[in-house]
Amino acid sequence: MEIKAQNLKSQQLLKHWDSMTFNNEAINLNNYVTTALNSVDWDFHDATTNSGMHSIHPYPAKFIPQIPRKLIELFHPGDSSIVLDPFCGSGTTLVEAINLGFDACGIDVNPLACLLTKVKTTPLAPGINELARQIIYKAQERLSRNAAQIPKIPRLDHWFNIDIQKALAALIEQINKQKQVTLREALQIAFSSIVVQVSNQESNTRYAAIEKNISARDVFNRFEKAVAAMNRAASALSNNLFRPLGKASILNRDILTVKADDLPSAVGLVVTSPPYPNAYEYWLYHKYRMYWLGMDPINVRQHEIGARPHYFKVNHQDERVFEEQMSTTFRLLAQVMNQKAKACFLVGRSIIHGRVIDNVALLRRAAESYGFVVEGIKKRRIPPTRKAFNPIHGKINEESLIIFSLEKQ
Repeated sequence: MEIKAQNLKSQQLLKHWDSMTFNNEAINLNNYVTTALNSVDWDFHDATTNSGMHSIHPYPAKFIPQIPRKLIELFHPGDSSIVLDPFCGSGTTLVEAINLGFDACGIDVNPLACLLTKVKTTPLAPGINELARQIIYKAQERLSRNAAQIPKIPRLDHWFNIDIQKALAALIEQINKQKQVTLREALQIAFSSIVVQVSNQESNTRYAAIEKNISARDVFNRFEKAVAAMNRAASALSNNLFRPLGKASILNRDILTVKADDLPSAVGLVVTSPPYPNAYEYWLYHKYRMYWLGMDPINVRQHEIGARPHYFKVNHQDERVFEEQMSTTFRLLAQVMNQKAKACFLVGRSIIHGRVIDNVALLRRAAESYGFVVEGIKKRRIPPTRKAFNPIHGKINEESLIIFSLEKQ
């Protein structure tokens, strides 16, 4: 495959550079990493996170796909080792990896994130549009008999009008009856994608109740459109003669509990953006989506690294806890990464009780405690349109791309 051939050629060049001398000083891999980082405009002006499979479901603070794609092209060794994202979120890294023909593994404590990643990295079986119409017909029939069972969800009446509750309940009942796993999970993600749209919540990042004038018919129409959009996006995710897809595996686990043996194989490249302390509240962003899918958002909140509630409770956490969590992550990476593998982390600063936290320095300390060294750092600007539940984090306009490698190489 072309991309693998290019990477293999790059690795041969690196070995050649590694053995050269210049002015009696060794030319090491650091020169290559710096040159590679400087060769790319990491701001990616006009880039979007909402195209193809990346567009099928909202998710906060998503990678723009150009970042993991370029990192994989630059730094994957071109062999059979996997690409790992230990905080995979909506699965952008995994989608880009498998599209380039590499196997990938993602880890996330959020079950909705893992379901979304699985759907985005699994070729879609045919017939989903017709199946969606059948589900809508059956759900409407249940609705006409007032037979749908509304699940017990906290403050449901505040966030959903009763007609919307009944329509969503009828719809998810029929979706969950589907026996074909790939289709059922895809339909669940289509359902999840419309939950906030049909609720009283003002927007994905504005947690206020407003009147939207949404009807039960709108629920079914929006679901059908979401399925059709997913089907169109999935058409690009398929094998062909010139570009066989890689395979993805997803672990719905707290990264702090993952062991080396849990991963499917050795890691050739890590590409990730860890959750910043006191920044995005992923559990809150997806709270009612998870409730409607039978998931537990409160459990996610308790285990979600960086979640804002951890920093405002009695005996609250601070950046030292986050550094310990990142140290645990780097301990795992040191066990699973191949000798020449690199770990690429994208991170911005945080603010905790008015103090600015330098997460770059924090990550460096965490990594160095397990034998990692920094080979390169590159700053990029964040588009001003990014939004979050935490307005302080919305003011972050810059983040840093850090390339680590193990010192033993």
